Amino acid sequence: MADELTYEQAVKRLEEIVNLLEKNEATLDESMKLFEEGTNLAAFCTKKLDEAKQKITVINKE
Repeated sequence: MADELTYEQAVKRLEEIVNLLEKNEATLDESMKLFEEGTNLAAFCTKKLDEAKQKITVINKE
């Protein structure tokens, strides 16, 4: 699912998840699902940032 998102969409959803978890209104099962989704989104964002950094490095070497 995350691969279909843009970086900006993933960050927005990650912010939504953090807000939901901070409210402490979700059940334990819901919180675990949100945490898992958030972890996946964070990994996706990190990957996208690493790819952008590598691309910039290549461009700067040219």
